[in-house]
Amino acid sequence: MTEKEHAPELATLFVPKEEMLEIRRKGKKITIGIPSDFSKVEFRIPLTPEAVELLVSYGHEIYIETNAGKAANYTDEEYRKAGAVVVDKKAEVFQCDIVLRVSPFDQDEIELLRGNQTLISNLQLHTHCSESIHNMMRKKVTSIAYEYMENEENCLPVVRLMSQISGATAITIASEYLSNSRNGKGVLLGGVTGISPTELVILGATTAAEFAARAALGLGATVKVFDNNIFELRQLEERLGQRIFTSVLYPTVLKKALKSADVVMGAMSFNSSPKFRVSEEMVQRMKKGSVIIDLNISQGGCFETSQCTDLNNPTFVKHGIVHYCVPNMSSLVARTASIALSNVLTPVIISIGEIGGIQNYIKNSKGFRRGIYIYNGILTNHDLGEKLNLQAKDIDLLLAVF
Repeated sequence: MTEKEHAPELATLFVPKEEMLEIRRKGKKITIGIPSDFSKVEFRIPLTPEAVELLVSYGHEIYIETNAGKAANYTDEEYRKAGAVVVDKKAEVFQCDIVLRVSPFDQDEIELLRGNQTLISNLQLHTHCSESIHNMMRKKVTSIAYEYMENEENCLPVVRLMSQISGATAITIASEYLSNSRNGKGVLLGGVTGISPTELVILGATTAAEFAARAALGLGATVKVFDNNIFELRQLEERLGQRIFTSVLYPTVLKKALKSADVVMGAMSFNSSPKFRVSEEMVQRMKKGSVIIDLNISQGGCFETSQCTDLNNPTFVKHGIVHYCVPNMSSLVARTASIALSNVLTPVIISIGEIGGIQNYIKNSKGFRRGIYIYNGILTNHDLGEKLNLQAKDIDLLLAVF
């Protein structure tokens, strides 16, 4: 072939060509199961019909147990229209790649699992027994707790949202149990001209404390907040936009506040047993007919007299004090709480699919990784390990193996 014949071919090598875009890899399809929580007196549901519709549009399959959303006023028909498969048998839901629910998994449900799956739910540290954890490990599941999940800003999104709801709801509860409708003292939670305002004492300067204080102050109540972290107390006042009574947990000061309080709320930080507990003796000295609301009951409680209750039987009276110790108080406004939870979980599930599955997402999301308490059948949560006297492994070290 002559040089002249080569010329057209050589020329084309130097002609600018249109840049080819990389073809985006199709995300992995995930099957997601949502069992009913109603038998556990849990009214929230992790995904709303709107969230299901969005996830189905990404190619995922959603299996939901019949009537799972009924308590949050979502019908089976709404889920069907959104693209979910509504099933009658709970066992079908427990065969999915990811099983989503709000309440912790019990022994019977763990037995229904096929194994090597991902479970996402509340952990509620003090509700677990050694046997249930051993069974999860035997099934080689990866279990993630809402209480420990973090976002890119190192915040706990589920805890924060549920704390906002619980804090505001707690004031409604307190008002109800102070009134005659619940055989209370017949006291209005708030302030009226010429009458001393009711007093609310809050232990902890957390998100729940902020929303409870905001609601109580709006009604005209006197609010006192105790916490050993001065920085958190100052931040709370800044968020409220006004000065309130704040104090370190000095026993003498706290005892005085408890004696005059109409409502006392435990709202210490999550993810560990409360570092401070009000003794039974201090509870005995409170005014008869006053109300205790323990928002930390799922982690052992802030009061020595606390005992876990549920929404069917939410209170008990001890030493003349009404105790409200429901771990899932936000279920009282189940639809609002379900939407909040769904808003957090939906983007996570979409990301899991787009990145190629749960294992890839765990490796790439440090915040999500912190929510894991069992990884491929290996315990990774040190708090749970300490409680159950089991050895926990470091999740970051395990990732190098799997």
